[in-house]
Amino acid sequence: MEKVITRFAPSPTGNLHIGGARTALFNWLFSKNQKGIFLLRIEDTDIQRSKNEYYEQIISTLKWLEINWDEEPYIQSKNVESHINVANNLLKNGCAYKCYCTEKELEEEKKLYLERKIPYTYSKKCRNILENITNKPFVVRFKSKIEGKTILKDLVQGDVEINNNTIEDFVILRKDNKPTYNLSAAVDDYQMKISHVIRGDDHKINAFKQIQVFESMGWKIPEYAHIPLIHSKEGKKLSKRDDASTVEDYKKIGILPEALRNYLLRLGWSYKDKEIFSEEESIEFFNLNKIGKSPSKLDFDRIKSINEFYIKSTKDEILLEKLIHYSELYKEKIPKHFHDNIKVNLSFLKNKSKSLEDIYNNSKYIFSYELK
Repeated sequence: MEKVITRFAPSPTGNLHIGGARTALFNWLFSKNQKGIFLLRIEDTDIQRSKNEYYEQIISTLKWLEINWDEEPYIQSKNVESHINVANNLLKNGCAYKCYCTEKELEEEKKLYLERKIPYTYSKKCRNILENITNKPFVVRFKSKIEGKTILKDLVQGDVEINNNTIEDFVILRKDNKPTYNLSAAVDDYQMKISHVIRGDDHKINAFKQIQVFESMGWKIPEYAHIPLIHSKEGKKLSKRDDASTVEDYKKIGILPEALRNYLLRLGWSYKDKEIFSEEESIEFFNLNKIGKSPSKLDFDRIKSINEFYIKSTKDEILLEKLIHYSELYKEKIPKHFHDNIKVNLSFLKNKSKSLEDIYNNSKYIFSYELK
């Protein structure tokens, strides 16, 4: 039986989103349940938006959540040469072509489609140009299928069917010879021997594009599982602009990592009527066929309730360490001479608190200390 290898592939363009954290958790749990391997790939090819500070933040956040990868992180930008080589092979094999259309020509195309109220896809007018045009900039486009249908056998969504003529001839190399996402992701998934691609269902259309790259190169196609997105309590797609949309937002208000993990596990996945899971239970019971197909709504009250359970269940000495570390990161540092007094009163404090922030505020009130 083929070894299960999963990956989490964030872009270092911002703090880790709560949806990304759930995706990482599901990939990690599935690999561990199957006694497989979990890999981390940093997709940093967007040079303008990618920043090292976000890379470091993603790494530290995953470690905080105790989602640990099994090999050194893969850095996508270090594999660009392989991506370009594959694009050139696709050109050579007739599975891709050079597109010489200018930005102005493409804008005119889009305008025409808009006037006709038709969704825009590239007209393919360069698709059958056989000769090279010298001294004219070009992108490389993948030659997508134009006949028939493709069925994606998704492990979460079921069979998803699409007419091939709705898949555009997507760009795989830009004019500056830089590879695009769908090419890079497909090449990396193949070279990393990824067996299962588990990600948000906003990537379903990308799956159809990446599958065609796999087929054209004669590579074995991985299994795909597209999980529903997380919505706000109003039922809208959760964006980075929403309050409490990143893991860092939850750390700041004193949510414990084990509580957030437990909440994210149950956000779109279920096992009987069980609510609280140890790490061992999470690994034992997790599977893909129990993931729902509909978006899940973020329930902040539920997060606080689960966090309250873990606050009360944590040993006092461990909770004190977490409180001290929390205050150093997000509040004013608790004076050392108060540590013993707080520890003595933790049993009382944690029964009145739903977060580390609550314990901090309540202990500050009880002792009326001035933080320096």
